[in-house]
Formats: sequence, C-alpha cells, structure tokens
Amino acid sequence: MAESGYIQRIALTPGEPSGIGPDLCLQLLQKQQACELVLIASRKLLEQRAKQLKLPVKITEFDPKEPARIHGKGDCCVLHVDMATQKSEAGLLNKSNSNYVLKTVTRATKGCLDEVFDAMVTGPVHKGVINDAGFDFSGHTEFIANFTGGYPVMMLATPGLRVALVTTHLPLAKVSQAITHSRLRKVIRILHQELHSQFAIRNPHILVCGLNPHAGEGGHLGREEIEIIGPVLEGLRKQGLNLQGPVPADTVFTPKYLQSSDAVVAMYHDQGLPVLKHLGFSRAANITLGLPIIRTSVDHGTALELAGTGKGDIGSLEFAIKMAQEMANKK
Repeated sequence: MAESGYIQRIALTPGEPSGIGPDLCLQLLQKQQACELVLIASRKLLEQRAKQLKLPVKITEFDPKEPARIHGKGDCCVLHVDMATQKSEAGLLNKSNSNYVLKTVTRATKGCLDEVFDAMVTGPVHKGVINDAGFDFSGHTEFIANFTGGYPVMMLATPGLRVALVTTHLPLAKVSQAITHSRLRKVIRILHQELHSQFAIRNPHILVCGLNPHAGEGGHLGREEIEIIGPVLEGLRKQGLNLQGPVPADTVFTPKYLQSSDAVVAMYHDQGLPVLKHLGFSRAANITLGLPIIRTSVDHGTALELAGTGKGDIGSLEFAIKMAQEMANKK
C-alpha cells in the first residue's frame, strides 16, 4: 500500500499449471498481503491444487469495477481463464495447456496497459512444453515485449546486487554476434534511466562485464572488448553516464567492485545470474525494464518435482511482489 492510502492492484499469473506456481500462489495467500492480488488462472486448477495441499481458500470472482481492497488470509480473488483440460496433474506436463498459460500472461499484460492493474507478477513457465505445442516462445520477457512495445531489459535483483543482461535466452554460440554497438548502448541507457526513475538512484554507478575471459586480455582472448564494448562505454561516459568497464566477469562480483556500484551489466544469461542466485536464491526477483508497464517475476523455474508437495519456498514470489509494489509507488 502506498503512503497515500492507495491500495495497489497487482495481477499474478501462476505460470505452468503442472508446476509449482499454483502452489506458491496458494501458500502466499495464507498470509496477509499489503495490496490486492488478482490471480489470473483457472478456478478449477486452484481448487484442485488447494485440496491437494490441504490449504483453505475462498475463491471470489474479480470485478474490475469494484475498488481495490485488501483480502483476508485464504481469500483468493480470481480472474478466470479456462484450461484446455479439466484437470492438471501436479508434476506432469501437458502441452494442451500451453495456450492457457499464454492467455493468462496476455490478460495480465493487457490489464496493465489498460491500467486495470498497477503491475503484474509472473510465476514460472515451462518454455519447452510451450514450444512443443507449436508456439514460438523464448520467454516471458520477449512475449510481453512483443505485446506492449518498448525495448525489454532483463534485470534480476536481490538485496545487495542487481544484474542486467545484454542478451537473454540465446544459445551460447550466438551470444558474440548479438553483442552489437546498438544493443549494448540501448541496454545500458535503459538500465541507467530506470535505476534513476524506478529506484530513485540519482547517478547510478554501473559495472559492465567483458565478454571474454580476462575481458579479452588486450585482444589475445577476443576482440569484442576492444571493438564493441569499450567504444560504447566511452561514448556513454561522454554523455555523463557513470560506467566502469569492461571488467573481467570473474572479478566483477567481488566486494572491491560491488561495494560502490548500483548494478552490473552481464553480457549473457549464465555470466551474471549464477552469482546472483547463489547470493540470493529465494530472495531474488526478475524485473523487466524498458516496458510501458511494470512486470516482475520469480527467479526460479517450474520445479515440477515439488509441485503438489507443499514444500515450495515462497520467498522469491514475495520479493517479486514487493519489488512490483515499490516500483508502482515510484511510478
């Protein structure tokens, strides 16, 4: 809730129905929330999973005409979306439900664009089963960006560390060719702007990783730092951005560098995210910058082996909601 007393209304999509997302949402609702959470999901799925987990829930239909309100423990406000199947078995993927997953994300995104929701928080999806169903889907970030416009920048955050990515879900063999002057410049500019506007950091200090081991070691281990990364950083510094790099990725995540920085730019997914997840797993959130809406997500996958067991950790989902609230307050 904002200081003015305004109650935020946040859309929450549980993600893959056979995964841990529905469990986490239902577990979360056993605690009092500081905003109105609207689950965009199948009522039947939530009823089935609540019964399996032995969790008390009271499901009510979402009415966008009603003012936002804080729901009690166990209350579940739902914007219903039909699944293709009558039942989703925890832990067992069914590609028939892939379109359902995409519909829930589309509903949440459209609701944010129409200002029905102040922000959206997404649960984990299974990219493989969505692709197997015939949909061209590389991830939430790209799907939402195609719908909203803007230039998406994926940033994960945990207390003490923020990591933004230049490339996201690409095979490693394609990363080098994707590190272009234009892409790198856009990512850094968006990160700088949103650290200022969304996180109230006046003059963000940003660390930028090199692509190659030892940041290319003077060109002996690769020339991307000399030909692309270095020139882009120099040009942006002349425009007033507070940038440091290219810094070798094997040393950038040490106290010497991190203690005075506000964010790290990693060139590819597995260059920066393993460190962040090691530091803050279950206390981290995925934040999409560069969009006209606020979107955050959990930092983990579908955890099929935990679905239906009640052993899931809601920490990342709680942090993602907290981040969405804070960003909505700033906005």
